[in-house]
Amino acid sequence: MREISILGSTGSIGTQTLEVIENLNNIQVAGISGNHNIELLEQQARKFKPRFVAVMDEQQAKKLKQRLCDVNTKVLSGMEGLIEVATINSVDTVVTSVVGNVGLKPTFEAISAKKNIALANKETLVSAGQLVMDLARKKGISIYPVDSEHSAIFQSLQGNEGNSVRRILLTASGGPFRGKKKKELLNITAADALKHPNWSMGKKITIDSATLMNKGLEVMEAKWLFGVSTDQIEVLVHPQSIVHSAVEYEDGAIIAQMGEPDMKVPIQYALTYPKRAKSPFPKVDFSQRNTLTFEKPDMETFRCLALAYHALEIGGTLPAVLNGANEIAVEKFLNGKITFLQIPELIEQTMNAYTVKYEYTLEDLLDADEWARSFATNLTF
Repeated sequence: MREISILGSTGSIGTQTLEVIENLNNIQVAGISGNHNIELLEQQARKFKPRFVAVMDEQQAKKLKQRLCDVNTKVLSGMEGLIEVATINSVDTVVTSVVGNVGLKPTFEAISAKKNIALANKETLVSAGQLVMDLARKKGISIYPVDSEHSAIFQSLQGNEGNSVRRILLTASGGPFRGKKKKELLNITAADALKHPNWSMGKKITIDSATLMNKGLEVMEAKWLFGVSTDQIEVLVHPQSIVHSAVEYEDGAIIAQMGEPDMKVPIQYALTYPKRAKSPFPKVDFSQRNTLTFEKPDMETFRCLALAYHALEIGGTLPAVLNGANEIAVEKFLNGKITFLQIPELIEQTMNAYTVKYEYTLEDLLDADEWARSFATNLTF
């Protein structure tokens, strides 16, 4: 019986991870974490009986402690609590599915404690890709991608060690506004942007999908996960979301991973690798899915993707600034403080105002993130 911890168990990936675990018979949940949804955390704690539950908000942690006073589960709080859940001695794999840079420290601590990482917190590699991968190599642990696209790339690389990759084809659904031009996006509301055509995700990632920032963050992830250069990563808009991504080798052969758009498939593969377990998840019927199309992304209309490529090319601490500014921009948009088209404007102005560091530590990255959030918060249009 293996033990795992889940950071962000109440979010979209976290809840689906627990669904996957219910279908597997060899995994025990030792620790979970959340923030404000203590009702769901209580339900999860009672059902899966983890030894530890961490809540970032201390007041919410106190409430949860009272609600769980009759069970043998220790309630922790704050960043220290997240780190404790991420470093439980008996755990071999930590699923990091928290949203945002809050995942950085616990992921570093988990790697330092020699835990394998099932990575769904893309900001960890966006902000600190070089540091994370260097530490993972030093500690001899594996990072298993949970994002459907990176899982697809990971799967397409299996059995091809030693063969040179020509390019990675990173697919994107195009989001709810695919094909629209800037003038058609002037009056977009948060409700419009939250209607994703294919995937069921949390609010932040759904907005990122609508702006194509999510794909930009995934380009950054791919560079660090698979050790390729920026110009080897090509984004392709694929509205049907059946081809989750592909790898082209030097001989021109392309190997792709395909399936219905269901996050539980890559989650399960990350937990069972290198084996594949039988699952009840939906399977593709190609007689019904008989049209697959591909097109280039419109980076003039959806400038967030272009900004992400730019930040990756400049390097240093700039990706952390882009990520921090984007989180504030999405929050402002969801709260009606800026328009949809002002999201990339806010990010670009923040990036332009920042002086990049090329020699940096984890603390420097956290400082860059804090600076970007402060600057973006105070920026007005």
